[in-house]
Amino acid sequence: MALTDIAIRKAQYTGTPAYGQKLSDGGGLFIWISKHGKYWRLAYRYDKKQKTLALGIYPQVSLTEARQKREEAKKQLADGVDPAIGKKIEHHTISLSKAANFKALAALWFDNWKKGKSESTCAVKWKRLEADVFPIIGSMPIDKIETPILIAIVKSVNQRGARDVAERVLNTCSQIFRYAIAHGLLKENPATTIRPSDVLPAHRVKNQARVNSLELPKLMRDIRSYEGDQKTRIAMQLLALTFVRTSELIGAKWSELDLENKRWHIPAERMKMATEHIVPLSTQALALIDELRPLCRHSDYLFPAHGNVKKHMSNNTILFALYRMGYRGKMTGHGFRGVASTILHEHEFPHEQIELQLAHMERNKVSAAYNHATYLTQRAKMMQWWGDFIANQRNRS
Repeated sequence: MALTDIAIRKAQYTGTPAYGQKLSDGGGLFIWISKHGKYWRLAYRYDKKQKTLALGIYPQVSLTEARQKREEAKKQLADGVDPAIGKKIEHHTISLSKAANFKALAALWFDNWKKGKSESTCAVKWKRLEADVFPIIGSMPIDKIETPILIAIVKSVNQRGARDVAERVLNTCSQIFRYAIAHGLLKENPATTIRPSDVLPAHRVKNQARVNSLELPKLMRDIRSYEGDQKTRIAMQLLALTFVRTSELIGAKWSELDLENKRWHIPAERMKMATEHIVPLSTQALALIDELRPLCRHSDYLFPAHGNVKKHMSNNTILFALYRMGYRGKMTGHGFRGVASTILHEHEFPHEQIELQLAHMERNKVSAAYNHATYLTQRAKMMQWWGDFIANQRNRS
């Protein structure tokens, strides 16, 4: 017998059976009454399998509307379409139709793109959009975004010294627009006409070989298992953790360390820019220094020369160790600086703080009134993040 609206309103959950009771309307349509509410369901067969489709909750979905949904499902079945799949397509179409502005579209793209990616990779990608893209075009209709405004965004990112990040931002925007085209929301991709070389300065010539971020985990594992001199192994690890110049590391003296405050003060006379430099020491760096102390306690230097405690380690010691590990032409001691700079920029650490920690002291970009203690608290946090990052790299497969 077909249901009536009065019968549905009067029907109450009785507790028998405990999981609820079923009132049928015919044609596979029924309402399921449980202690939580009244739910419309449609029973049907597709591909020789019995299936159930949810049609909504009563009274938000009336008896008349539920019957209409039943007839729509029957038409889909007659056309060879599973109603459950049809419902998913409908919901997806509705979601896409709401992607009127760039940020909404980006959210849909991101939800699809992030599958299979690590949480940290996803966080960096979305944070980059929030920092550099959404403030400018987030609220703009996607079909109103033209190439010149994308060029302006890319150049703005590059102006803070993050050329690689600028190129990645452009690539991400292009992926989002491609997603819109694939779903019929857009006809042209305004990012495809932009070549990074046309709007960004050329990459600087890399005089010092260095590994990329994908090769870093293997390098750190190779260093940890280095079978040569123990002091050399520690020197390479400290170079990775502090990313100072090789000459600054091998000339380090115990008197320069302020272990109580977790700092290394490099005097001006040992710095390329002739200005005192402070290196905040991460817990990983402090652990290596503790490991080093009994090996070099009879020298003023952290890394004394072999057979002469009054001199420090040769500048080529680290380079030749890298050669023996198979990194000739692939990595140098100086290369750790480039690796650190790239990765810290990619993780959105402020350019000024990175440059100060590198002791580049680019006065036109940082400050003419440079002080070796500028951003020291923030830099200490950054260096601890970097120490944790390097430690995690060693554990990656």
